[in-house]
Amino acid sequence: MARFASLVLDIPTRALTAPYDYAVPEELEGDVAVGCTVLVNFSGRPAVGYVVAVSDDAPEGVDPEKVKPLEQVLAPSAFCSAQARLGLWMAREYAAPLNACFRLLLPAGQTVKVTKGDNGWSLDGSVPDAPEDRWVALTEKGRDFVPRANALRQREVLEGLAEGPQRLADLAAVSPGARGAVTALEKKGVVTVSSSLKTGAVDETSLSSARAPRPRVLTQGQRDALSAIARAREAADGSVVLVDGVTGSGKTEVYLQAIEETLAQGRTAIVLVPEISLTAQTVGRFRGRFGDEVSILHSRLSTGERRQQWELARTGHSRVVVGARSALFAPLDNVGLIVVDEEHEQSYKQDQAPRYHARETAAELARLHGAALVLGSATPSMESLERCREGSWRGVPWVRASMPERPGSAVLPAVSVVDMREQFRDRNGSPLSAPLRKALLETHAAGEKSVLLLNRRGFASFLMCRDCGCVPTCPHCSTSLTYHERTRELACHTCGSRWPARAYPDPGTVCPSCGSRYLGAYGIGTQRVEDELRALLPGAPIVRMDADTTKAKGAHQKLLEEFDASPGAVLVGTQMIAKGLDFPDVTLVGVVNADTSLKLPDFRAAERTYGLLEQVAGRAGRGEKPGRVLIQTYWPTHPAITSVAQHNRAAFVRYEMAMRREADYPPFTRLGNVTVSSTNEGLAERVVTQVADELRAATAGRPGWRVLGPTDCLKAKAKDRYRRHVLVKAPLSADLGAVLAEACREVDSRGTSVAIDVDACDLM
Repeated sequence: MARFASLVLDIPTRALTAPYDYAVPEELEGDVAVGCTVLVNFSGRPAVGYVVAVSDDAPEGVDPEKVKPLEQVLAPSAFCSAQARLGLWMAREYAAPLNACFRLLLPAGQTVKVTKGDNGWSLDGSVPDAPEDRWVALTEKGRDFVPRANALRQREVLEGLAEGPQRLADLAAVSPGARGAVTALEKKGVVTVSSSLKTGAVDETSLSSARAPRPRVLTQGQRDALSAIARAREAADGSVVLVDGVTGSGKTEVYLQAIEETLAQGRTAIVLVPEISLTAQTVGRFRGRFGDEVSILHSRLSTGERRQQWELARTGHSRVVVGARSALFAPLDNVGLIVVDEEHEQSYKQDQAPRYHARETAAELARLHGAALVLGSATPSMESLERCREGSWRGVPWVRASMPERPGSAVLPAVSVVDMREQFRDRNGSPLSAPLRKALLETHAAGEKSVLLLNRRGFASFLMCRDCGCVPTCPHCSTSLTYHERTRELACHTCGSRWPARAYPDPGTVCPSCGSRYLGAYGIGTQRVEDELRALLPGAPIVRMDADTTKAKGAHQKLLEEFDASPGAVLVGTQMIAKGLDFPDVTLVGVVNADTSLKLPDFRAAERTYGLLEQVAGRAGRGEKPGRVLIQTYWPTHPAITSVAQHNRAAFVRYEMAMRREADYPPFTRLGNVTVSSTNEGLAERVVTQVADELRAATAGRPGWRVLGPTDCLKAKAKDRYRRHVLVKAPLSADLGAVLAEACREVDSRGTSVAIDVDACDLM
């Protein structure tokens, strides 16, 4: 009986909206399965495709004899049927090309290009092999073998193997020259050498916070959360549990015990964290509990390392996968639990096609697997809070489990607000207020640690001419340039371009507009704060973490280990230090400027500011010693500031929800954003206007729909491309992706790039 395969073609276009059906030749039936990569003929040319379904039935209404056959299997199965359905859902939900969604499911390094050779077609370049361990064992002959008297290395190898098989790498480490001895013994039939998938850990760390001993007693909140998760797992319908726990309340222990119960049922688990800086700490805790059953997946691993970890999951060696956003697509079968830690984080939203949100995609994957989804946060998103209040979302139950207390004697830190307007009147020109400087000195003198948060990098925000007011901007982007004191450079943090620069009182200072030498630095950057700290605390260990210091592989982990091992150290950094990190000896947290994110033209600005401040405040007082937090601000009366100072989230949520409801913003509506960019400004304007016209025509008379724009993006020019966008507000039940995709298909967009962002988080 003939078989048929439904497959997604790897052709980058939104015009292909559904899989195509091909016949499976008899000689390939044993190789074709869901998830494998195949070669087919499409419109007279070779094309790569991914099998999403296999059936004994021909496509409905089609003569089986006229169905084109598959030509070749290029790579074995990389994903299961549930992941195949997830890829199709993502393409519809996020108006993304099908091929972009399915590339997420492929192993690291698998290319999508093909070449023809003597033995037919093959993928252009090979998938990197997963690292293997080579094991050496004695044969029956080897048990009685006696080496020559002068064969010392062979003798040492045989003595090591007498206790059982050994890894070749271990033998070589103990006895230099062992590799040659093993080769000689193998030729004599004395030993055998075999390969197995390497299970050695990546991202091993010395962080003290990477150890998570099992507590003797759980808090009531932890027990309630575990009960809620158990009920969700038993329901097997994708039920969602929001673990709403204050900072330091023990959410990680809840995840660990929930995973233990999941593994005991023979199922697997996925854990997502929002920042690469958190993976070493999180993986360490999970490996401490589950050993080599844990794999890790994130973008800072090499291709070979990602392939190794991916293969461990695919073959069943690992049953728990931990990582950043992309770990959601690990090749695990029978998933029983998905955890999204710090679920409120914007980093869970992909900024390139397919522009999926990991929280929403995890919810769909949990539904497809019949798994439970656990969302954890001390500052849950407005969307999650509203869905829990409603009790369901898209027919799936959502429940909230509250964890309002920290375990043991730990308490939430005391928070003080420093009004920087008063500091300015007192002529304090330092970015550090007098109260914060005093607190830093006291904390360091006590041998305790401090954390300083600043939402800037570089030495200053910008340079400005004091004569003509000129602010140097990037010629390729509509953004001001950031001044870096150490390298004496102006850098564009949009496109990465850099230029040499000098600031007053350097005699070489020159304004690019009027030639004045009075070009001064304005604003505060992490480099300047670091310099202030070194002057205030001479000899104290100062660790700076920002995008400039964490470029290299492993830099996050190395800097955190340095901070962890240094008594009296100060950690200064950007948002990457604000969440998840657990250092019990941190007793002081300072926020240098709380207002930066409040002033952004974004309806989520207040929510993000509140979440950031509450999260970074939670880094203090996680051990036996109480913590304190100082927040420097020029807007001390804003609800985002006062709510953090009082640890009163309910007040902030009431304020924010009222604002969102009045302005018709999420979580009470869906928001779509279509951005058109081009090197030709007039063409970008013409195309975005046509898109807006199509959207208005498609939504006319439909209640709850609004089309806003088009207008310039906040970053109106980036990397020499002009950017304009149009916003769409739609009802919660709307099929927003389909409407946006159809409108864009109706427009001739040649010469431009059109980006569709469904449930947009970034409107910049």
